Amino acid sequence: MTASLAASIATAIDNGISVFYRTASPPNIPDASTVLLLHGYPSSSHQYRHLIPLLAKKYTVIAPDFPGFGFTEIPPLRNYQYTFAALTDTLAAFLDALKVTSFAVYIFDYGAPVLLRLALQRPSAITAIISQNGNAYEEGLGPSWVPIRAYWASTRPEERDAVRKIVLSAETTKWKYTHGSRFPDAIEPESYTLDAALMQRPGNVEIQLDLFKDYDNNVKMYPQFQEYFRTSQVPLLAVWGKHDQSFTPAGAEAFRRDLPKAQVVLLDAGHFAGETENEEIAELIMKFLENHKM
Repeated sequence: MTASLAASIATAIDNGISVFYRTASPPNIPDASTVLLLHGYPSSSHQYRHLIPLLAKKYTVIAPDFPGFGFTEIPPLRNYQYTFAALTDTLAAFLDALKVTSFAVYIFDYGAPVLLRLALQRPSAITAIISQNGNAYEEGLGPSWVPIRAYWASTRPEERDAVRKIVLSAETTKWKYTHGSRFPDAIEPESYTLDAALMQRPGNVEIQLDLFKDYDNNVKMYPQFQEYFRTSQVPLLAVWGKHDQSFTPAGAEAFRRDLPKAQVVLLDAGHFAGETENEEIAELIMKFLENHKM
């Protein structure tokens, strides 16, 4: 039976924020377990457009857009501070509004630190983690972070401008999708084209620069995230595009240091492995969750 699919707006979240999200569920399993999909930079829930119906054959799937991404709307008077702590607070309010108290979660890129910050607050809510190039270890930070590390270490406008020119260009957005992929020509152009267009909305470039600056605080929290792994021993599957220049395979292998039972699968893909490897990823996720009785 085909899963039902809808895109919705959750209103009055976190003092007036409207969180756009995509959701699907199997109509023949009314009490299906929840799988939360958290996107990364520079994308949105749109990146899961093909994965959602595959997982929704058995699970209720929810994929929100973070503030500053996709179609989530922030009231101007809200004076929202674009930090990862704020994104985490908004995610928590969103889950509360939907009354989601227990879930497995797929984390990618920015979705990783947002989820792991939430895990420090609500460790019992998370039943399992699938990390697709969602980093939590310093050794996983690849060469793409070189200009951003310089930005972290400086207060000069030159470093902020360098990130603006190098990282926030449409060419770089397309490169993040296609680099390392076995099938770059098969990647739908609306993916990186939509991302690039949304990144260039009035004021959004400065939002992204603020988040890049704040990412340093996620790295400083890596020891806390790793302690969460050791304490919780949460089931974890790392599915990694091994040609990723943002988060390298060393970040995937590092999970085993704190989670000895973690499964690590390296795919012949780049950062956005899900664009061409969705069926393989979905199969891995389903088997992993079934093995853990979810």
